[in-house]
Amino acid sequence: MSLSFSAQNVVAGSVLLGAIGGTLGAFALLRRQSLLGDALAHAALPGVGLAFLLTLSKSPLVLLGGALVSGIVGALAVLGIARYSRIKEDAAIGIVLSVFFGFGIVLLTHIQKLPAGNQSGLDKFLFGQAAALMRKDIVLMAIVGTVVIATIALFWKELKLVTFDRGFAGSIGLPTGPLEIVLTAALVVTVVVGLQTVGVVLMIATLVTPAAAARQWTDRFGTMVVLSAGIGALAAAAGALASASVDALPTGPAIVLASSALLLVSLFLAPQRGLLRAFGRERALRRRIRAENLLKDLWLEAEREGKPGALVPVPILMGKRGSRAAELAHTARGLARRGFVARDGGDLDLTAAGRIEAERVVRKHRLWETYLAERLRLPADHLHRDAETMEHALSDETLEELDAKLGYPSHDPHGRAIPRTHAPARVPAGSGR
Repeated sequence: MSLSFSAQNVVAGSVLLGAIGGTLGAFALLRRQSLLGDALAHAALPGVGLAFLLTLSKSPLVLLGGALVSGIVGALAVLGIARYSRIKEDAAIGIVLSVFFGFGIVLLTHIQKLPAGNQSGLDKFLFGQAAALMRKDIVLMAIVGTVVIATIALFWKELKLVTFDRGFAGSIGLPTGPLEIVLTAALVVTVVVGLQTVGVVLMIATLVTPAAAARQWTDRFGTMVVLSAGIGALAAAAGALASASVDALPTGPAIVLASSALLLVSLFLAPQRGLLRAFGRERALRRRIRAENLLKDLWLEAEREGKPGALVPVPILMGKRGSRAAELAHTARGLARRGFVARDGGDLDLTAAGRIEAERVVRKHRLWETYLAERLRLPADHLHRDAETMEHALSDETLEELDAKLGYPSHDPHGRAIPRTHAPARVPAGSGR
């Protein structure tokens, strides 16, 4: 696809803004200041109006200079309100956002009524007008991006520490106030240079959405910052190219939609945090719990009958936990495929391998009940429900440590034997365990 010179400017400027916004958005997201960028974008609006009223100039440098001053005032207002009053930071952000934005709208309405302001075009700062980007705007974005990234690289360790634990950073002597001002100033400058591209209303998506998408893919902060910048640049490029290809499709909203699409992909498909992976883990956990419960119920019935190989009718098993016939049959088929359960008509029985697995579950249950009774001093009638949950969560390693701490008890608080047929041999005292 061949792009015109103007379209090339739009794509280049959008990509630069997406990368810068994504980089700073990662810091804002982890500092729980996602809305700060939105507040600063709205705070910049009255500066645009005041700059025009004072100079009657439509020069982008003049208007952006006014936006910069107003944005800095808004940032200082947020920091001052949060630090020197009882108002929390989120409330301070909301106050600054609404007050400054309302003042900006009043100014723009007034300007539209003036002879010199009728065609001022200041309304483009609300939703952006990327098509008006010129080469000098691209150069300005490149300079801002270079300064921002160089600053982050220079103070990387300090900024990372302030982002994750401001209190600890202060306790080791770092100047937390100046470092926070550096991050906020970088955010203000980025917001101001991005107003022409996506506008006041949509600027928040440029900052927060790429960072939120990147957070789904990694737990390492450095990787998250790089990913966030890349996602921001990719979304900006996709939105700008879509805007250049489709008539009457504004660039700012197209970038936001592309960024949102990448966020949805990340939310669903990220390997560790994705919703599909989480759904799969939850489903697998439910299946495992049902299987372990069925093994345990079969073992307990055999214990009650005093016959290790006793057949248990399916209706009795259904009544123990209120299971549906189809659900119980599905669980039994899965255990049969694994060689843990044998079927005899409508009855079920544990195989030798199934008894080993069932004893492991019962042992966890009764050891945990013993721990609750001996160490936490819970009454006997409060033990079962908690043990029903923990028996599925205890690892074999934790179980052995628990057994040793309890002194290898032979019976639980209800007087029932704790299975030890397949438990590891006890380690003699003084062996170093």
